[in-house]
Amino acid sequence: MEAKQKIYHLQAEILKALAHPVRIKIVEFLSRGEQCVCKIVPAAGGERTGVSKHLSILTRAGVLSARKKGLYVYYSLKTKCACNFFSCCENLISEQFRERKEVNKAILRRK
Repeated sequence: MEAKQKIYHLQAEILKALAHPVRIKIVEFLSRGEQCVCKIVPAAGGERTGVSKHLSILTRAGVLSARKKGLYVYYSLKTKCACNFFSCCENLISEQFRERKEVNKAILRRK
């Protein structure tokens, strides 16, 4: 596989890993710093087993890192730039709402 194609593939894998509301919530929660699973589960909302699966997906994709300390597992973002990505998404959402609002106004003016 060509190097550029490999990068596209890896980027798609990261995006797939982020493509779930609970995982986005986890990433947002971890943007404040490393946390124990015992704190991530209530913040993410859900059952421990489900949240553990989401954490595993994010870790396999390279978004999170994990370390074990005694009986506890602590997770953190490998890089904070994941939060920049979500800021960009929010800008895109705002733009979509603005465009829809303009289209709706134009439709109403026609009536």
